[in-house]
Amino acid sequence: MGGFLDKVYDARTADETRDLYDNWASSYDDEVGANGYATPGRCAAALASLTKDPGAPVLDFGCGTGLSGLALRQAGFTTIDGMDLSADMLTEAREKNIYRSLLQIEADASIPIEPGAYASIAAIGVIGAGAAPIAVMDVLLSALPPAGMLVFSFNDHALANPVHQDKVDEVTGAGIARLLFQQYGDHLPGQGLRSNVYVLEKA
Repeated sequence: MGGFLDKVYDARTADETRDLYDNWASSYDDEVGANGYATPGRCAAALASLTKDPGAPVLDFGCGTGLSGLALRQAGFTTIDGMDLSADMLTEAREKNIYRSLLQIEADASIPIEPGAYASIAAIGVIGAGAAPIAVMDVLLSALPPAGMLVFSFNDHALANPVHQDKVDEVTGAGIARLLFQQYGDHLPGQGLRSNVYVLEKA
């Protein structure tokens, strides 16, 4: 179909990733929406089904234009902060008026998350081919308090590389976190892509 979806899963540097998303920002919602982008709603619903206090702060890590935050809000979460590499994506997210705060981060710097500040962290469509490295999972889990939850997704491109599922098996096998939810379903139906949605609870 052309457009940025043809490029997004290619390997590149962090700077190239930020530039891609900066350039994609203005048309991102329309392009993924036209392809039936289902993963944010699936992730938000999974997290909501396991959350006792939807008013507790949630971090939308790699929030992009805010489609993930919008899904979290629609699922009942009321206190949502966002972080992303792309300033232009954050501009789009800010216009949705759903975030308590938005912060631009650098790929090669430590992620400024105060340990225990968030009851839950969402990394929806963030880790995988052409996106954040699998090591981000360790960073996000370490920032959660005990019983804090991490919801994330691996699309078919990420699942094609065993390192991603292996990481889930590693953190659960080591007792770092418990797997509460895993479900395979639609990601971008218009592209024929599906994804696994996961919820981990920190031990």
